[in-house]
Amino acid sequence: MTLISLKDLEAHLWHAAHIITGPIDASDYKTYIFPVLFFKRICDVYDEEFDQALAQVGDEELAKGDMFHRIQIPENCHWSHVFNRTKDVGQALKDAFRGIELANPKLHGIFGDASWTNKDRLSDELLSTLLNHFNKVNLGVASVRDDDMGRAYEYLIKRFADKANKKAGEFYTPRTIVRLMVNILDPKAGESVYDPACGTGGMLLETIHHVKENGGDPRLLKIKGQEKNLTTEAIARMNLFLHGQEDFDIVRGDTLRDPKFLVSDRLETFDCVIANPPFSLKEWGYDLWSADPFGRKQYGLAPKTNGDFAWVQHMFASLNDKGRMAVVLPHGVLFRGGAEGAIRTKLLQENRIEAIIGVASNLFYGTGIPASILVLRKSRPQTHKDHVLIVNAEEIFTKGRAQNTLSNDQADEIYAIYQSQIQQGPKAAEIEGVARWVPISEIEENDFNLNIARYVQKPLEEETITVEEALRDFQQKLAALEQAEDELEALLIQEGFEI
Repeated sequence: MTLISLKDLEAHLWHAAHIITGPIDASDYKTYIFPVLFFKRICDVYDEEFDQALAQVGDEELAKGDMFHRIQIPENCHWSHVFNRTKDVGQALKDAFRGIELANPKLHGIFGDASWTNKDRLSDELLSTLLNHFNKVNLGVASVRDDDMGRAYEYLIKRFADKANKKAGEFYTPRTIVRLMVNILDPKAGESVYDPACGTGGMLLETIHHVKENGGDPRLLKIKGQEKNLTTEAIARMNLFLHGQEDFDIVRGDTLRDPKFLVSDRLETFDCVIANPPFSLKEWGYDLWSADPFGRKQYGLAPKTNGDFAWVQHMFASLNDKGRMAVVLPHGVLFRGGAEGAIRTKLLQENRIEAIIGVASNLFYGTGIPASILVLRKSRPQTHKDHVLIVNAEEIFTKGRAQNTLSNDQADEIYAIYQSQIQQGPKAAEIEGVARWVPISEIEENDFNLNIARYVQKPLEEETITVEEALRDFQQKLAALEQAEDELEALLIQEGFEI
């Protein structure tokens, strides 16, 4: 069987979304396309495993045995069974999904809760067309390697995020921002990684890529994540499975109100904690935190209508003694006063904040505001104490019409600035307008305000222009104005107005 190129696979999968365009809103593509994709993949892999086992043992019943298959596909739950249906296709899909979930406890809830039986949205004809499209390509490992399957899956997540735009911020973080954060944390094989707002699993996956690229065995990573949204949590688990990762634990639940990873009655702790939580969450669980049993308000209680510092404190409380964390938050966390100012002050006084990195505005879906990456460590090197590294990377980006982007090279450029400064410590030379180690004493003089512009600011460059250039510019603008007036006059005459 020939391998399918990644480009062809991506095109094939993206075309599937066009089939359901119309009845299904763009923001819901993921709810319907990903379960069908996962279903086809695991059935094709099962068939490969069955053929290999049959060649080995020569008995069909034996070849169905658990020992030969990563995932069990029960009778009447196989792709071929559903594909051959012409009536009540949605019900057949639903039954197959539930049957597979029941036979594989680790897949519980993985197919989500889409309304497959709603024929007003998904007619038998439409579902048959969708299944026919997926049936054209074999998605077994012989045709599509785990790496390519995972990459194609992430490609779809990105395309769906582009389509969903504002709603995409709930489940998707630009991959280059994730790359930057993971490089900063530098997870190693054998370490534990936790994302308390894991979305579709992109940050956890990037830690796997990072370890692999640096010569480590990603199977030795201990990966855990929590996600509130049912569909998104299911997609995260599919995502990790389709990347060939089997040892992970993704659970559904509200992290701030009901953290799932506990050891006895305490929070489980990790080497690396990473997240892009919802910005400035209004209903975050303030009342429960007034008597939080998990020791997460060590530095104070976040404001009732803004959960940014609740996330910071949950993540910090989830670090082990050598743990480090990176979190994306709006710039307001750097300078807002009140309860947030009090928490920020204590974190600074205890030397918990290692670095602040300001990135460009309009990089994230659903918000045009600039964001910052906060890097905290449970224990910092003695030479770094009483200083915070502040990096202004707001001018490192690629301007887009609707949305700005950060390329891999630009993310790596920001990381190189950070890494060089960290290696040299507070003795490092300041990079004017870009990076500087700021002593806590100076931050204290500014009432513990961390607004980046107070400490690292581009020098003002006066724009000089000659009289000839100014005159030329004026003449061009005057000509453009006259042309616009002529066009308006012609349009008014055409519409019957008297000039």
